[in-house]
Amino acid sequence: MDEIIYPTIEEIEYYNTIAIELFRKSKHDQAKTIEQSYISQALKKMQQHSGDIYDKAAVLLNELTYIHAFESGNKRTAFLSTKQFILKNEGKFNIYDTTDNARVMIGIREKYYAQEELREWIEHGTIRTFQR
Repeated sequence: MDEIIYPTIEEIEYYNTIAIELFRKSKHDQAKTIEQSYISQALKKMQQHSGDIYDKAAVLLNELTYIHAFESGNKRTAFLSTKQFILKNEGKFNIYDTTDNARVMIGIREKYYAQEELREWIEHGTIRTFQR
């Protein structure tokens, strides 16, 4: 694929709704955007980042996890948005739904992983174990 298809702010907000509805952790979870400009900044960083779709996906995953643009489901939204970005661009998303991989998302939020590690995880499904 020649031209990269980037998500929009509205798509990211929709993925938040999906993340909350499908993977509700508590009855208090709400699909509500705190600040659209945070999403816009994350998308801009991703678009400006050099590299292929996996490099850009690592930026998207990192930024959406860290910026806390939503009232609930930030990590879930980041994961789903990144997966959809890769799939829309005809890439392979090789992260499976495991407890260890769920812990990786906590590690991302705590800035445990480098950008290159996230890229490797998205493309190949391998990453070092998150430890506090």
